[in-house]
Amino acid sequence: MTVSDMSKHKAVAYVRVSSEAQVRRGQGAESQAARCAEYARMKGYEIVRVFEDKAVSGGMVDRPGMKALLAFIRKNRSDHMRVIIDDISRLARGLEAHLTLRTLISSAGGVLESPSIEFGEDSDSQLIEHLLASVSQHARVKNAEQTRNRMEARIRQGYWPFLGCIGYRFQKTEGHGNLLVRDEPLASILQEGLEGYASGRFQTQAEVKRFFESRPEFPKNAKGRVRNQYVNDILTRVLYAGMVERPEWGVSLRQGKHEGLISFETFQKIQERLEGRAYAPARSDINHDFPLRGAVDCACCGHPMTACWSKSKTGTKHPYYMCFLKGCPDYRKSIRRADMETAFEDLLQQLVPGKTYIDLITVMFGDAWAQQAAQAKSALKAVHEKLTSIEMNIAALLDRIVAATNERVVTAYEARIDKLEREKLVLAERLHAEPAKHRPFDEVFELTLKFLSNPYNIWKNGRAEDRKTVLRLVFSEPLKFARNQGFRTPKTSSVFNALKGFETLGNEMAEREGFEPSIPLRVYRFSRPARSTTPPPLRAGAVEGGHLYRSAAKCKRRANRGGRFSLSTRPETVQTSRQTSGRSGARGAGRQGFRTRLFEP
Repeated sequence: MTVSDMSKHKAVAYVRVSSEAQVRRGQGAESQAARCAEYARMKGYEIVRVFEDKAVSGGMVDRPGMKALLAFIRKNRSDHMRVIIDDISRLARGLEAHLTLRTLISSAGGVLESPSIEFGEDSDSQLIEHLLASVSQHARVKNAEQTRNRMEARIRQGYWPFLGCIGYRFQKTEGHGNLLVRDEPLASILQEGLEGYASGRFQTQAEVKRFFESRPEFPKNAKGRVRNQYVNDILTRVLYAGMVERPEWGVSLRQGKHEGLISFETFQKIQERLEGRAYAPARSDINHDFPLRGAVDCACCGHPMTACWSKSKTGTKHPYYMCFLKGCPDYRKSIRRADMETAFEDLLQQLVPGKTYIDLITVMFGDAWAQQAAQAKSALKAVHEKLTSIEMNIAALLDRIVAATNERVVTAYEARIDKLEREKLVLAERLHAEPAKHRPFDEVFELTLKFLSNPYNIWKNGRAEDRKTVLRLVFSEPLKFARNQGFRTPKTSSVFNALKGFETLGNEMAEREGFEPSIPLRVYRFSRPARSTTPPPLRAGAVEGGHLYRSAAKCKRRANRGGRFSLSTRPETVQTSRQTSGRSGARGAGRQGFRTRLFEP
């Protein structure tokens, strides 16, 4: 074949790089294309197009660039297109993948060539080709093994060798290499969401999802949403607790070298909540028009009330709450939103304690805070003892595993050891927490005291999420509302119960004789009231003709009749007479005691 004949052939070049790092640095693809162009110039080929596959493994057959190449040479089958590759490993790094792609190129009308190897159809050429393909496959597998071993060694040391996750970024650190560090402001957003779910501020994953969506810095999809699965992945990722693990590689849970966004104890609370149920009334969907929906039950049947807009004949929309349970006496009987929400606001305002009680609670909380801080160091001794006990239990279980022969027993022992290891991590975390680094009382309880002093302000001026928080923190269960009577007596949370107890606590003076009678009382056989041992005190009254009138009305009537009175509080002479005439007189004396007649001085 002459040079003039070869110049008639057209060729395409195929280049492939297998990692993102090579793509970012611009290494590999350009050098492969340059070598293919030099080979085409020497052969007198005309390269009409270059096809690339970036960050694609050599063990894959389904590649975008290869698909485009095959389609192109099929379209130009009459040109007997040459397909030039830099090296046999660039076509594939696996014998099966190499043979598959080799067959596809030949069936499409292409001819495979390379400056590194001469492809032929004879047995010797095929043997060399297959050997080189097998060597490429071995190199790929060996490289994967070495990479995995290095990554396993890193994670055993407490480092995260995989791709970074939201809230963290990699930073070159002396003595550590690539180390995860906080990526603000995403780290603070994630921390607030995780701690909020653990504490009960967010009752459901849907509320955490809405919280993330409300932050403009948080990444979202094309529709401006955060996927539910993405939220679940965040809540179950132990990396945010400062821990690392890789069970499929046999790497158990251990302390990581990076700083956690939350404590491991908080992470455990999140997992317990995910495995359980929400303990307060909450809805997965929030309508800002009806903040009480999901938190108010019908007083007749106990079913949660729903809410809706109703359109009148004029087209005006009116908001209503109603019970939608068939069989309820108030089924579909509308309650105006303004009536229910006004009654709720009045109810909430009644729970506002006075300043005296807020000051008292502040002092009590401050004393408890100081006492807890003083006891923190003494509690470290108990943590040390428990850690020692856990280590002894783990050692005993390991001895039992060695002696056990039943696989089920071994599995049970391993599960128990895993649970003890997690408890050990929690205790170790508490042990290393320095009490001196705790924030001051005023900073920690500032928002709490503001909420306790007037939750109505938060309800009136807060967002929809803040209103849901007020409902959960103030009331321990859903409110009961009767259509014609209003709210029933609510069951408030323990904090507000304590405040209510302080306000209703009465103070009374003790009796002058003491808490017990000064003389023993006579025991009667009949249900007759006991006589008083203390004479009644004399009270001021109007006196006329020796008679004392204790009633002001009687005094006024006697004055209108022309009577003469003088006020007396210390009569000189007191004459008493006891009625003793007959049975009725005795009964009257028993009921009325002594009658007193006062005379003028």
